[in-house]
Amino acid sequence: MPTIPQIPGAVLIVQGDAVVADVTSPGVTARTRFQIASVSKQFTAAAVLLQSQRGLLGLDDPVGRWIDGCPSSWQDITLHHLMAHSSGLGHWDEYPMIDLCRRVEPDDLLKTFHEVPPLFAPGAGWHYSSPAYVLLAHVVERVADLPYREVLEREIFAPLGLADTFAGEPGDRANLAVGLGEDGLPVPSYELDVVAMGAGDLWSTTGDLVRWIDGLRAGRLLDEHHLGLMLSVQASTGGGPDASGYGYGWFIGAVNGRSWFQHSGGNAGFRTFDACLPASNHRIVVLSNTEATTGAVLNTLLTATLA
Repeated sequence: MPTIPQIPGAVLIVQGDAVVADVTSPGVTARTRFQIASVSKQFTAAAVLLQSQRGLLGLDDPVGRWIDGCPSSWQDITLHHLMAHSSGLGHWDEYPMIDLCRRVEPDDLLKTFHEVPPLFAPGAGWHYSSPAYVLLAHVVERVADLPYREVLEREIFAPLGLADTFAGEPGDRANLAVGLGEDGLPVPSYELDVVAMGAGDLWSTTGDLVRWIDGLRAGRLLDEHHLGLMLSVQASTGGGPDASGYGYGWFIGAVNGRSWFQHSGGNAGFRTFDACLPASNHRIVVLSNTEATTGAVLNTLLTATLA
């Protein structure tokens, strides 16, 4: 087993059927659930692709077909653009009027999105956008005529056996990690039912996220065509080789010369990461409940794992 740097939270690394590393910090178990932050976007993309697979929507549908009140500047933005982060919509920094920790009414949140002009014409660039994924969750709700969290439970969590995974505010659920700031003190959580819906609203465990990756790759959710769309480059990010392109809900690139798909996430008090290297059949999940877990720590872990 490689030497894994100490990370507050849980690390699970599997290669084939063998567990390479299964490390938890004190007070954490295999059933401890963490906010997985932007790793949630993989599930949003899958929910959209499931509706496409059933012929209920088209990836080239304009967002205005499914979201009422869209401004004229959005008329050429499609669901594909939203999923690939090529819509021109901004990330949270472009919406400073939104308090990520305070609940608002869904219609009010959508109106705020409508008021901020796109950064560029759809397809003309790449800009990571959590609001785009909030919009996609609303599309899924409208197409399925069900609350978004129920769609995920019925169509993804239950079929793949993700018993410890759920979306939204936790209520009285047990086995929840507490998000900590860099100083080790608890921090206010993002609001997960409305503001982060579809963009960073899920709670999960390391084991469930490995099962998620395995279920996807085994074709238990998406057919070959739609899985291929998810895991192939839909837009160039202009980033380094490890994340040179974006599919739907995944960064696509290579690490140490080996192809992978991966995503990181950061909510208040949480830092997360999942990845798969198909050639070596590595699946890597890191769930940390502290903002002190930096990208440099993750890089050290990956170097130790993939050397």
